[in-house]
Amino acid sequence: MKEINLNPIIARVMDGDNDAFQELYCVTKDDAYRLIVYLASNKQDASDIMSEVYLELYRVIRRYDHNQSFSSWLNGIIIRQVRNWKRKGWRRLRLQDRVKQYCMEDAHYDLDNHLYNLYAKEIVLPAVEQLSHKLKEVIVLRYARDCSIEEIAMILNIPVGTVKSRHHLALKQLRSHMDKQAGKKGATTYVH
Repeated sequence: MKEINLNPIIARVMDGDNDAFQELYCVTKDDAYRLIVYLASNKQDASDIMSEVYLELYRVIRRYDHNQSFSSWLNGIIIRQVRNWKRKGWRRLRLQDRVKQYCMEDAHYDLDNHLYNLYAKEIVLPAVEQLSHKLKEVIVLRYARDCSIEEIAMILNIPVGTVKSRHHLALKQLRSHMDKQAGKKGATTYVH
């Protein structure tokens, strides 16, 4: 999420301005939805989880500290709501299917993006999907959301060392999986 100064909107929300909450929703919904889709069980669940995220945001917005990055704070709410949803027993849908759907929705990408998406769909995303949920959270936040290790620690409410450990283990598992896939195709692939 591009960090913009949302503090004036948030202040209005805290003062009970429902139009301001609608404005906050409009500014943040696309990025929130993308993260939910990366982490949620399936695309149909994403809309329901999105509703849960914004209900929770409305409920806890008064706890927001203006000295903190709003996008990181909202990412934390999203992570918790996705976890809550998963605890309710909803089945998982592979990340590959979601990427395929996004590619079909966006017909205006260039050849390089198309080739990258094919590579990601065939090699990277199936490897990410095989990670445990804890490792997948770190990888998605780090590479899909471009969060720092420190931001991830704050979002997941875990020590920085734990994030580093999960990140290292996830990359190791991704390399192993991708090397096996590349071996089947006769090439070596590396995750950096």
